[in-house]
This record gives sequence, structure tokens and C-alpha cells, in this order.
Amino acid sequence: MKTVIETTMKASIVDLRYKTSDILKALDKNESVTISYHGKIKGVIQPVRKQSKLKIKEHPFFGMYSKHKETVLEELENLRATRHAL
Repeated sequence: MKTVIETTMKASIVDLRYKTSDILKALDKNESVTISYHGKIKGVIQPVRKQSKLKIKEHPFFGMYSKHKETVLEELENLRATRHAL
């Protein structure tokens, strides 16, 4: 299991304007940026987490209905039937 060490950069509203490149570099390094205004924390900018692409067979939905005996067409027929036909 990978251990992710997350560090936090602190920046003020003024830093957002004048040190934007430093803030973007911190985000590139997977650092969160805590934004403060008059000494009070207003928010946190989080770096984007890239999701790993799953193969279709690894998706949780795959094989979910493998124990059902009905064919796909029969299942669709049941889903499309009117409420009173059930």
C-alpha cells in the first residue's frame, strides 16, 4: 500500500494575486493550498487526483446479474411492461 504524504502550503489573498505561479507549482507537487483572509482560513485548494482507468471486467457492475436466468430481451420486456401487467 502506498503512503501518500500530503503537505500544505499557506497563502493569503494577496499571494493568490502576486504568487500565482508558486501556488500552481505547489499544486503540481500534490500539495494543498490553504487560503487565508485577514488571518482567518477561508478555504483549501486541493490538487486534482488522477483516477486510474479500470478495465471493464474490473468494474463493480460487471457480472452483477450473472446468476439471473432471464435473457437480456426477457429482462427488457419485464422492464418495459406496464405496471398493471406485473
